[in-house]
Amino acid sequence: MENKVLIQYNHTDPCSFARWTTKECFQFMSARPWQQVMDFYSDVVKDRKPLSALLGKACLSKSNIYNRLESLPPSQDKGGRWARLTFKIVVSYHGGSFDGWQRQPGLNTVQSVVEKSLGKFVDERKAQMLKDKGLPLEGAALVAGRTDKGVTAVHQVCSFYTWRKDVKSQDITDAINSAAPGKLRVISVTEVSRAFHPNFTAKWRRYLYIFPFNDEEDMEQSNQSGENVQNFKSKENYHEHKNGCDQCNEANVGNLVINDNEDLETLKPREFTVSRVNQLLQKLEGKLLSYKMFARDTKPSRNEGPPTECFLYHARAKESKLPCSEHEKGRRVMCIELVANRFLRRMVRVLVATSIREAAAGADEDALLKLMDATCRRATAPPAPPDGLCLVDVGYEEFDPQDCLILKE
Repeated sequence: MENKVLIQYNHTDPCSFARWTTKECFQFMSARPWQQVMDFYSDVVKDRKPLSALLGKACLSKSNIYNRLESLPPSQDKGGRWARLTFKIVVSYHGGSFDGWQRQPGLNTVQSVVEKSLGKFVDERKAQMLKDKGLPLEGAALVAGRTDKGVTAVHQVCSFYTWRKDVKSQDITDAINSAAPGKLRVISVTEVSRAFHPNFTAKWRRYLYIFPFNDEEDMEQSNQSGENVQNFKSKENYHEHKNGCDQCNEANVGNLVINDNEDLETLKPREFTVSRVNQLLQKLEGKLLSYKMFARDTKPSRNEGPPTECFLYHARAKESKLPCSEHEKGRRVMCIELVANRFLRRMVRVLVATSIREAAAGADEDALLKLMDATCRRATAPPAPPDGLCLVDVGYEEFDPQDCLILKE
C-alpha cells in the first residue's frame, strides 16, 4: 500500500486556538443527537408541531408564508392551442425519508414520487409520446431548488403544467398526499400564469439549520456575551504545521488525508459560544460575495455556467430549546437562519460547519470574509450533517428584513 500525501491548508489568519482539522470537524459535528432533530422535523412535516415551537414569537406566521408564496409576477398567457394550465405546488417533506429531491435511478427521491403522482394529469398527446418511447406515465415538475439526501423542506415550491382543462387543484393535492403519507404533504396547489417558474422567478430562499448540543456539554454556556470563548482547556496558542497548499488544486480539493497520529486534543477547544457564531455570520449580511470556497461538488473557478456570487440578506444564529420527550425542558440547540438570493451546492452546510470551527478557534469577526480569498476549499470545514438542515420557504417578492425567523437585536 503506497503512502498517502498528507496535506493541510496553511491558515494565516490569526486565532486564539488551533483550528480543527477536517477529520476533527467531521467528528465534532457527527457526534450529536441528530435523531431528535429529525423527529422534530418529522412532526413539522406532519403538521403536528409548528416551527414556532422552536423559535417562539419570532417565527414566521403561516399566513405570511402563504401570502408570499402565492404572489406572482404579472403576465399575459397565450390562448388558443397554446393555452395550458400551470400549477404551483408547495410541498413539505421529511429529509430522512427520501434520497434527496432530484430523480436518480433506483433511489426513492421526492421528485420521482411527485412526478409519478402527476402522471394521471398529463394530456393525451404527451401520454401517447411517453407510451411510444416505452417510458412510464409521469408528469414533469420544475423546482425552486434541489435538496440533498437528508435535508427537510417545509415549503418547497415546484410547478407542473398540462393542456388538459379538467384538472383541479384538489385533484393534484389528493394524488400527491396519497403517495407517501406522513413523509410528503401538500401545503397548497394554485393555478398560476405560465410565466411562473419556481426557480427563475424566485427572489430569495430561506434555510434553517438546527445544531443540537450533547448532554455532557456545558449547559450553562452563555449566549449573551460577545467575548471570545473563555472555557477552553488549552493554555497556550497553537499554530498548525505549515504543510502549505502548493499541492492543492481544483482536482484534489476534496481528497484531504488526516494524520491520525497527531495528538492535538489538549491543544484544541471543544466548545464555542452561539453569540460568536452569530457575530461571524453577521459580517456576511448585505454583501455580494463569491462563495466558491464554501461550495462542494462544483468547480471553484467557472469559465462556463452560473457565477458563484451570492447575496446574503440575513445570517443569524440563536440559542433555543428543541421540544423532545427525552428532555423535560427541551434539548439545547443552536438555530442558524440564512436567507440569500441563491445558494451553491452544500453552501449552507459548509457555512454552518466553518462558522462553528472559527468560533471555537476564537478567530476574528471577519474570519469568514477572509476565507473568501482562500486558495483552495480545504480552508473551509467539511459540510455539516444534512439532518439539521431545512428549506423553510422561497420568496417571490422583495425580501423584508423584518420578516425573519431570528430577529435582529
